[in-house]
Amino acid sequence: MVANVQDVVMLVGDSLTQRGWGQGCFAQLLAEAYVRKLDVINRGLGGYQTDWAIPVCEQIFAKQDEQHHVPQVKLLTIWYGANDAAPAPSPQHVPIDRYKTNLSHIIQMVKSPTSAYYSPETRIILITPPPVNTKQWDRPDSPRVFETTRAYAGAVKEVGEKENVPVADIWTKIFDAAGRSEEACEKYLNDGLHLTSDGYNIVFQAIMDIVERVYPELDPTWEAHGRMQTVFVPWDQVDVQNPRPSLMKRKAQLES
Repeated sequence: MVANVQDVVMLVGDSLTQRGWGQGCFAQLLAEAYVRKLDVINRGLGGYQTDWAIPVCEQIFAKQDEQHHVPQVKLLTIWYGANDAAPAPSPQHVPIDRYKTNLSHIIQMVKSPTSAYYSPETRIILITPPPVNTKQWDRPDSPRVFETTRAYAGAVKEVGEKENVPVADIWTKIFDAAGRSEEACEKYLNDGLHLTSDGYNIVFQAIMDIVERVYPELDPTWEAHGRMQTVFVPWDQVDVQNPRPSLMKRKAQLES
């Protein structure tokens, strides 16, 4: 049995999130950045879209009466759209207006005081789907359309503005990095849809940029000047003569 020692960063999304534990991918990079401060929980489910995400979130988000008994989610990333943007009649397709409604619903599950899952300590980041490279994505059974994915990325930004939630605009960052060439996105997409480690590094840097600018209390770097600390003291701060009191867990996030 593992005790609930550290609060967490929770990642929800589709296969782009699920694959985040790969070498050099964003979940791994976040876990390294927050080591000894926050744990990273990956709840990415390959193939899922926002219609299916809502009942999943109802089970993976702690309700208010449960939150005192489990780690607090300090940072939540929401990253859907790559499958919602699949053209109809794909079972993954979610019309863009409902996609926006679904994203708002997931956000309000956390932000609304009337929600059973209200968590005022949780900071949220929305992530847009990346561009697709239709030259690489050779899956006639599961097609993707470049301009459609661009529209769904734009929809995420609309939801972020409406809900006052910062957005990591991965679509634009990767397309710009590729010189605004669909084919040149190959450096960042290993199959036309899923990301390479170069693509995930862009995601990680975008998340950390938002943390630094919008949620500085969650900045894990040494340069944050004491905004966060390790849950257990560094080894050279252990009281050698009487270690137990100095080895009690602390809050990683310091009071502002």
